[in-house]
Amino acid sequence: MSKVVVIGSGVAGLVAAVKASARHQVTLVTKDVIGESNTHYAQGGIAAVTATDDSIAEHVRDTLYAGAGLCWEPAVQVLCEQGPKSLNELIQFGVEFDRTKEGYALGMEGAHSHARILHVGGDATGAGISNALVETLKASNVELLEHTLATRLILKDGVVAGLFVMDSDGLREIAADIVIIASGGAGQLFRHTTNPSVTTGDGVVIAYRAGAALADVEFYQFHPTALAVPGSFLISEAVRGEGAVLINNKGERFMQKVHPMAELAPRDVVARAIQREMMAQNGDPVLLDATALGEEFLNSRFPSISAACKRNGLNWAKQPIPVTPAAHYWMGGIATDTHGRTNVPGLFAVGEVACNGSHGANRLASNSLLESVVYADRAIEVLEQPWPQPFELERLKDQPPLAELALPSGYTTDPEILRQQEVVDRIELQTLMWDLVGLARDEAGLLAAEDKLNSWRPVSWESRTFADYEDAHLLRLAKVMVAAALERKESRGAHFRLDYPDTNPDFARPIIVRKA
Repeated sequence: MSKVVVIGSGVAGLVAAVKASARHQVTLVTKDVIGESNTHYAQGGIAAVTATDDSIAEHVRDTLYAGAGLCWEPAVQVLCEQGPKSLNELIQFGVEFDRTKEGYALGMEGAHSHARILHVGGDATGAGISNALVETLKASNVELLEHTLATRLILKDGVVAGLFVMDSDGLREIAADIVIIASGGAGQLFRHTTNPSVTTGDGVVIAYRAGAALADVEFYQFHPTALAVPGSFLISEAVRGEGAVLINNKGERFMQKVHPMAELAPRDVVARAIQREMMAQNGDPVLLDATALGEEFLNSRFPSISAACKRNGLNWAKQPIPVTPAAHYWMGGIATDTHGRTNVPGLFAVGEVACNGSHGANRLASNSLLESVVYADRAIEVLEQPWPQPFELERLKDQPPLAELALPSGYTTDPEILRQQEVVDRIELQTLMWDLVGLARDEAGLLAAEDKLNSWRPVSWESRTFADYEDAHLLRLAKVMVAAALERKESRGAHFRLDYPDTNPDFARPIIVRKA
């Protein structure tokens, strides 16, 4: 029996913890309350092939198309083939997907060729899945540590031996034979995000500091439609899948001029089209018009969105609502194989924190919940197997990475340099990243961002609170993202360079980032 520590309580962490607990001693560490994660707020659903007129091959094709030439096809094949099995497992955990008389109530979303999106409670899929898994975990023998932040991995002879965590009593050590990082993304890098406040990229940074390789970190997906009010409440792509359209402040649709799939084009295409329209109308949001769907349908199919509109004084059944893009999902993260293993023996990464190549440069809608379940399951399958030696990323066997960037993992202790640096301010960092490293980038902006990031330092290690650790992690990840964005001199998927607007086939490879 091994000691397994799981970091994070989204769907990937919950599935991993529950499954590992059947044979191992498991501790789940989460820095907020259990279930507070991107999973809980996911509206769109989970994509999988269940209809007889659909096929695994078509799901694979749609995923590869959305990924803009950067997906690793074996990882995509695994994701789509194991989708139906993962759905059945969620049902066994108590998830009740919406049904009609004919079977599952399947929705359509952007870049899908078939209606294959399953939902729970209309637009409360994430909460439905999370709640069922939380109840399953509470009935298991998993030790749960809430309000506990993982701060650093402990290695012995290069192998995972545990980690340091911070809770209300301060720093302490937890021994572990295996650590599974499932701590989600880093939406808090940006001023506008659909992610909850806990998404500060902690897991990526502690893996990076331990020597884990990162991949595809320049690719951050911006959801096209967040409600343009404080809090950036997500307006699910499923709304456009049901027939809602985007219009500018003149009442004109504009997506038909941009892409053959119009409002159902890949997310990066829709988000940049919205940005262009907003720039043309002095920064004002565009409008999402769902009035043709009718009040009864909107309230039954999208109850959470209807409630959010009402809270903000909007009646989306009667008038179009203002929307804007917002940071939503990170395709990049800790580089893994198709079983969640990293180049650090004993360290796994699953869910949004990981990068196995299945999303490429632009995640296909509703593949993220699926990936979390599929790859958490695959990690547990090999938990007791010897670590591959030497470890090699499968997606790099046939070709080298585009570049291997070696960046410092720590911060200077030179007193003279420290005197010249200011302590990082999170709001300033988020604004900088939104303005210069967001939907559209160029060399001048990226270099300016790099200079400003280098002028900041985190609070000293000795006096850190949770927020201080988070700010340090965001600063580190901002530097990593800028370096990779500068290296990728092309536009591909979610990475758009104004100075390199075309996709270059020579760049259809990952950028790997390691600590110096």
